[in-house]
Amino acid sequence: MLSQAQRTVILELNTQQVSKREIARVLGISRVAVRKVLRSNSNAVPELHRTEKAEPHRQQCYPNFRRFDCKVFLTEALRFMGGVTTRVMIDNTHVVVLRGSGRDMVPVPEMAAFGERFGFQFVAHAIGNANRSGRVERPFHFIEHNFLAGRTFSSWEDLNQRAREWCDKVNSTYKKHIRAVPRELFAVERMHLKPLPVWIPEVYRLHQRLVDIEGYVALNSNRYSVPVDWIGRRVEVRETRDKIEIQLDARRLVTHRRIAEAEHQRVMLAEHRPPRGQRDARPDPHPEEKAIVTAAPELADYDAGLKQRSRKVVTLALRQLLRLVREYPREPLLGAVREAGRYGLYDLDRLERMILRRVTREYFLLEGESGDD
Repeated sequence: MLSQAQRTVILELNTQQVSKREIARVLGISRVAVRKVLRSNSNAVPELHRTEKAEPHRQQCYPNFRRFDCKVFLTEALRFMGGVTTRVMIDNTHVVVLRGSGRDMVPVPEMAAFGERFGFQFVAHAIGNANRSGRVERPFHFIEHNFLAGRTFSSWEDLNQRAREWCDKVNSTYKKHIRAVPRELFAVERMHLKPLPVWIPEVYRLHQRLVDIEGYVALNSNRYSVPVDWIGRRVEVRETRDKIEIQLDARRLVTHRRIAEAEHQRVMLAEHRPPRGQRDARPDPHPEEKAIVTAAPELADYDAGLKQRSRKVVTLALRQLLRLVREYPREPLLGAVREAGRYGLYDLDRLERMILRRVTREYFLLEGESGDD
C-alpha cells in the first residue's frame, strides 16, 4: 500500500504535467497504482477494512526469538545444507550480540560457543549499510508476500512442511537477477562447505520445576501432566525442539510433545490419571512430612492435626512447617507448637510469630544474665 508521502508526490508530479508512465517509473510503482491515486485526488491513505492475510500466521512462523530457537534453527539449517560456512551473517540481533555492532560486534559467550562447535563465527553487518541490511531483510519480505499471503495452516508442523516444499520449488526455478537456478548454484558451492561434526548434540534447555497440586508441570504458559505421586516434588525439565522430558530421578521419566507457542494448554497422558474410583492411596507420606518427623519426632501429633485442620493446601502447609523446623531453635519451636496444639491453633503464620516471641524473650534473658555477671 502506498504511503501518504508517495501519494503526495504523485499528485504534485501530475500537476506538473508529468505522464503516468514517468511517475510510475520514477517512484518504482505500477501505473495502476498511479491511476488509483489520481482518481481519488487525495493523499490520504485509505482505511484497511480487513486484516492482512498473513497476520494470523506471523506468530506461528516466528513464535519466539530466543537463543534456544536460534540454535535450533541454525542446527537444522546446517544439517539441511550438509555443511558449514566459515561465517554466519546476522542483522545485529540482541539474541547473538553481547555488545558492539558491525566489525566491533562481540557475540554472547553462549552463542560464540555454539558457533565454535560447528566451526563458524557470527559476523554482524555495519549499521546503516544498506547493501548488507537489504541482503538480510529481503528474504523475509519475499516470504511474507509470496509464501504466507493467502495461505492457512493447521499447525506449526504443517507450516514448516509446506514452507520446505515451497522453498524447494522456488529454488528450482530460474532467477533473472542471478541468471541461474539457485539449486544448481548451491550444488557447486556446496563443495566449499566445511564438513559437519561427526556428532551433533541436540539443542535443549534445562528447567527446574515443582509439580503443582493438580499434577502438572508449568512451562511457557503450558502445563504438562506427570504421575499423581509426583505432586509437590521437584523435577528437572528438558526442553528440546519437539519434546518435553520431565525427570524425577534416574528411573522415572515422562515425555510429552512440545507445544511451541504459549497457548495455555493442558497436555495430559491417560496413564497419569487412573479411572475414577481406582486411584491408589499414596504409597508414602509427603517428603516434607517425613523430613519433619525425622528432624523433630515431637511434632508428629501436631503434623497429623495440621493435615486435617489447616486451611492451606497440605503440601504447602507441610513445606512451611518444615521451614520453621529448619530455621528456628529447637526449644522455642517445640514450646510454641505445644502451646498451639493445646488451643487447636493450626495457623502457621501465627505459630511463627509465637516462635519469634519466644526466641526474643530468651535472647533478652540471656543478655540480662550476661550483664549481671
